[in-house]
Amino acid sequence: MSSNRGNFSSRIGFILAAAGSAVGLGNIWRFPYLAGQNGGAAFLMIYLICIFLLCFPVMVGEIAIGRAAGSDAMGSYTKLGNKRWGYLGLFGILAGVFILSFYNVVAGWAFGYFLEISFGGLLAEPDFGSFFGSYVNDISDNLWFSLGFMVITALIVSRGIQKGVEAANKIMMPSLYVILVLLIIYSLTLPNAIEGLKFYLIPELSEINAQTIFDGLKQAFFSLSLGMGALITYGSYVNKQQNVVSSAAVISIADSSVAFLSGLMVFPLVFSQNMSPTEGPALVFMVLPEVFSDMGPILGRVVGGGFFLLLCFAALTSTISLLEVPTTYLVDQKKLKRTSVVWGLALLIFVLGLPSMMSQGMIPTLNSLPFYQGRDFLTFIADMCDLTLTVGGCLMCVFITYQWNIKNMDNELAIGNAGYMNSFLRTYLSYTIRFVCPILLGILSILIIIDKFFGLNNVF
Repeated sequence: MSSNRGNFSSRIGFILAAAGSAVGLGNIWRFPYLAGQNGGAAFLMIYLICIFLLCFPVMVGEIAIGRAAGSDAMGSYTKLGNKRWGYLGLFGILAGVFILSFYNVVAGWAFGYFLEISFGGLLAEPDFGSFFGSYVNDISDNLWFSLGFMVITALIVSRGIQKGVEAANKIMMPSLYVILVLLIIYSLTLPNAIEGLKFYLIPELSEINAQTIFDGLKQAFFSLSLGMGALITYGSYVNKQQNVVSSAAVISIADSSVAFLSGLMVFPLVFSQNMSPTEGPALVFMVLPEVFSDMGPILGRVVGGGFFLLLCFAALTSTISLLEVPTTYLVDQKKLKRTSVVWGLALLIFVLGLPSMMSQGMIPTLNSLPFYQGRDFLTFIADMCDLTLTVGGCLMCVFITYQWNIKNMDNELAIGNAGYMNSFLRTYLSYTIRFVCPILLGILSILIIIDKFFGLNNVF
């Protein structure tokens, strides 16, 4: 690893940055609505099992590859494998670019809602469903909110690993937990909150079906930012004294804890107003504002503003890592200046996100794609990026097994972890990376294709 690349200053700095990469809109927006659609506690149980059965081994593998090679995603696969394997890293980098292009649009919505609830008149709207529809269709506001979010992201990443990425996450991750806990405490004081807790914490095994398992497996993998080179990139900045396995365990726990806590916050809020938890993606942007509105003009602004500020922090920790991945690639491989790379990428990615922004009603052709069951362009890009992550994770396991070799991964993981070679974890990680993870991720990739183009209900 070249000395001028920099490193994370400490283990906690790396863990907070990597946890920040994992924690995002998927934990606070996507997780609650998927849990609501899939039986609450039943989905939570499947999700947690998948985190540690499937995601933890893949995370360990990615960090180990990055630290062993000391390079970006493409450089790491090339150095430990060959040029052909390097294209797998480039595949993940490009996936991250397109993920950020639509992710920044949704982050802009959250940023706009934070401003509109805290300082505007959103909570006085008579119909929150109609408001959201007109809001995402109005590019004038979305353009500035998304641009502002991208500028903030670029400002942080341009400062480098220690002064930018690490420093920002040291502030935002603790702040995120504080806001989340405060909102949970308040939500648990509301009438009928206990019914929300029962729905979320007491599993009905009859609710578990093929769709529940599919959604839980998919959400667990996506929520940890796996398969696109983010953790390979962050791993390349980790020094050799750190214990990769224990760090990955802490990151997995931190990510799943935010998802778990978001459910503790959302479902008591929803049940306190006798609303349905099965509203899907609309749960955050259409249902919760109605909950906040019923709290009154002052309390509603405080609680609602706090919630969407939480959503902004979660989104920002992820947009930082998404921009860092291609930045590290261009700095490492093309020897370009970080500041120029960051701002050039930020502009490019913002432009790439414009079709997603305009697909929410402004341009009918983008709003209903005939080849994609009438779904909009943003959904199409999001789904295809999801697919690239599972494919990337599957191929990473193949790379470790047949190219880099499990023994080399073991030797890397033993650095900073004296007892690793004789531990149960060595056997567990070796077995899951060779057999369990590639098979499950391969099946998941096929099911995503079937689900998105044909619908799982037509298959099961």
